[in-house]
Amino acid sequence: MKKFMPEPFKIKSVEPMYFIDPERREKAIQDAGFNTFLIKSKDCYIDLLTDSGTSAMSDKQWAGLMIGDEAYAGSENFYHLEEVVREYFGFKHLVPTHQGRGAENILSSLTIKPGDYVPGNMYFTTTRFHQERNGAKFVDVICDEAHNPDMDGVPFKGNVSLEKLQKLIDEVGADKIPYICLAVTVNLAGGQPVSMANIKAVSELCKKHGIKVMYDATRCVENAYFIKEREAGFEDKSIKEILFEMFSYGDGCTMSGKKDCLTNNGGFLCLNDDDLFLEAKAMVVQFEGMPSYGGLAGRDMEAMAIGIKESVEYDYIAHRVNQIRYLGERLDAAGVPMVKPYGGHAIFLDARAFLPHLEQDQFPAQALAAAIYRTSGVRTMERGIVSAGRNIETGDHHRPKLETVRLTIPRRVYTYAHMDYVADACIELYKNRDSIRGLKFEYEPKVLRFFTGRFSEI
Repeated sequence: MKKFMPEPFKIKSVEPMYFIDPERREKAIQDAGFNTFLIKSKDCYIDLLTDSGTSAMSDKQWAGLMIGDEAYAGSENFYHLEEVVREYFGFKHLVPTHQGRGAENILSSLTIKPGDYVPGNMYFTTTRFHQERNGAKFVDVICDEAHNPDMDGVPFKGNVSLEKLQKLIDEVGADKIPYICLAVTVNLAGGQPVSMANIKAVSELCKKHGIKVMYDATRCVENAYFIKEREAGFEDKSIKEILFEMFSYGDGCTMSGKKDCLTNNGGFLCLNDDDLFLEAKAMVVQFEGMPSYGGLAGRDMEAMAIGIKESVEYDYIAHRVNQIRYLGERLDAAGVPMVKPYGGHAIFLDARAFLPHLEQDQFPAQALAAAIYRTSGVRTMERGIVSAGRNIETGDHHRPKLETVRLTIPRRVYTYAHMDYVADACIELYKNRDSIRGLKFEYEPKVLRFFTGRFSEI
């Protein structure tokens, strides 16, 4: 196994961790209805539920909180964030929001009309919800390789299939497609990146037909790192340079600052279109706050501006990706099935292969996430049929080809020793996988059911 460099930071402040005994874990998972989202944080030993808002901020970010300008309008921190976003992302206009889904809401509400279609390189839960809520149909145009967890050696499984995109344009007409949602990286495919060549080709095709390219930029720095590592011609470019070029081919983005901006809160919408920006500013006042804070405190915007600068530092992002790689290699050596190649923010266990005795309608990924917590105190999350939800037309389950459990690594929080504990727990559970039982719904919300649904064992 490859030897990785140690963490590129020193620990200045610590938060105690406490091992959770088996009896307490059993009570916690029962009380949560086998939904790891409903487990209390204090009942988790190592928390890999998400990398959203769970990053450890740097000393410079904490210092930045102290210069928060909490003016109701015209905050100095907004102008700093705007300056940084323009420098690193290149977009003309910035609308801050409380988090990424606030930006998704504004974009979808302003651009989608009933009967539209929104293509994307695999769905994301809240993104598709906002698109469907406004009357659009999401159409998956990701390359076929993305749906095959075992297909290793494909460096950019997040790529858009140009043939699928062109087919959709031919079938429904470009006037029915307000934009393509281009995720960089693709979360539900396993954190898979998109190549610069594909980004450029998608941009050229969309411009030909008058279709906007709107990025889901949530993990864009990770995507830039993979381009540097895997795509010819970019090995000598900085992460900052690659990031800027990626966005030069688009019209805007939605951003959850809780991921690659290294903060615990915040997000924003970027736009190049002047008229759309004016509409977005008017809408953010209705639902978020003034256009110069958009639901955020000044100190949050300052931390986000500093976090963007830190996120493109090579030592940071190389460690980030290699920590995921380390966990993946340990699991792979023991034969634990997972999505390959490894992504930039998580390891995705292949629940179908892990639990072949369970049918998909028995929610194998949900059952596996519950079992991991039950046996180790490690909290993970389901990314499969439960997250996919139901077809709004037929009411039946969406049945994605990928049925996974996401082991999501917070940024700058855990060490390689913590990854060893997680690996040992999953390996031991894999040896005893036949004992894991399927689940059924006890309570199913109408939308975004994976957040609050409750289950019982079959």
